[in-house]
Amino acid sequence: MVVREAAKSALISLMLPMRRVVLEIGRRLVAAGHLDSPEQTLHFAFIDLECWLRGYWDGTGARELARDRSKRRERWLAETARTSLQEEPDGRLAAAAHPQDSLPESDAWSGISVSPGIASGAARIVQTPTDAAHLQQGDILVAPSTDPGWTPLFLRASAIVMETGGYLSHGAIVAREYGIPAVANVPGILNELQDGELITVDGSGGRVIRHPGT
Repeated sequence: MVVREAAKSALISLMLPMRRVVLEIGRRLVAAGHLDSPEQTLHFAFIDLECWLRGYWDGTGARELARDRSKRRERWLAETARTSLQEEPDGRLAAAAHPQDSLPESDAWSGISVSPGIASGAARIVQTPTDAAHLQQGDILVAPSTDPGWTPLFLRASAIVMETGGYLSHGAIVAREYGIPAVANVPGILNELQDGELITVDGSGGRVIRHPGT
């Protein structure tokens, strides 16, 4: 465990100098008239940067390449990921199963029970850890998914709801360690819930229940 975490720290320590190099390439491409801003180089692949550094590519078409990559990223972010992947006997991917639908007649959603317990509180929709100033002590954290950068927020939350994830996802493991009820794999709940409305998280039964009129 210690070695694994040390490897992560070493990897992250390289990111800032690498980012500076990439942005310097961007500044030079801007000066040459091939880009509108240095940040556009952040859309380039390593092979693109290597070709420029080795002189195989002079940057012609860099602006169009960056725009295309940016649009592709937006398309990918707009996609809804499958909750599971299955193969046909011949190796082809099976048809996508429809996501778990919400149950409007009971104002409840079903997901995977990943940490037991029951808690009620105001739902706080948080898209990224830097967007969590409105999360107060006792609120319920509702997130797309979590990683180690989210962990400090678990100290405020009375329960966790994640749109994706399973038993071994980061949020599930940390919620069990902290003794916080949690439900994962609830597709669409970020769009269905309103920030601040009262909900109950049944981490034992894998359900998220909306309180009508809140």
